[in-house]
Amino acid sequence: MTCDEAEILLHALIDGELDAGHARDVENHLASCPRCTAALADYRKMSEAVAGAKLRYTAPPGLRRRIEASLPQPKPAPSRRSVLRGFAMGSAVSALAATGLVAIVLRNDDEQRIESEVVSAHLRSLQAGHLTDVISTDQHTVKPWFNGKLDVSPPVVDLTAQGFTLIGGRLDYLDARAVGAVVYRRRQHIINLFVAQTASTKRKAARMENLQGFNVRRWSEQGMNFWAVSDIGPDELNEFGAKFEAALGSSS
Repeated sequence: MTCDEAEILLHALIDGELDAGHARDVENHLASCPRCTAALADYRKMSEAVAGAKLRYTAPPGLRRRIEASLPQPKPAPSRRSVLRGFAMGSAVSALAATGLVAIVLRNDDEQRIESEVVSAHLRSLQAGHLTDVISTDQHTVKPWFNGKLDVSPPVVDLTAQGFTLIGGRLDYLDARAVGAVVYRRRQHIINLFVAQTASTKRKAARMENLQGFNVRRWSEQGMNFWAVSDIGPDELNEFGAKFEAALGSSS
């Protein structure tokens, strides 16, 4: 295990979130690495300081009353006749829109399924030895590595000066096909940027979702779909995506 791999897992070790195998791998690395041992001690001191700072805030009793008073009052239940009339009208509208509605539902379900796969792939990458196939902070090393492995090589942008350090790339799988994953670091947090070719060249504006405690920023441009996933806050992940889009646009 390298220092870069161990550093990603130190917080999980402190919080007791690693399985026995990964915990043993990290502990074995710590036994021979003074640098990571010192980092672990610093993280533990930080956790203890935060835990003992009594940062919990109790809202005043009057807040609940003000919130309840500001909520809209419940509407009376509709009559049986209005319910039947609404049902008949809704059935007619549904019959006219059935084909389009089914298509929208299927499309939304497909997008949600792929976003769930993105989060699962991100979690797999955090396991020891799974984060990168090519380790480099040089975009001119990472990008050529993808050549010949995918139909379209994903764009690799160096955002180190903007606070997002390129650390490598790897092959991954989404929707049963190989895709490129470009890996960045924001402080101690990992950002996986998954890139897949799409038949459409139409640009789609970014959309932010939260799945299983992870933020996912999705957008499309230049015939590619992008998913950036990380546990950093949505504002920072959106900042990453915006800087990546700007750099990609200036290089095209």
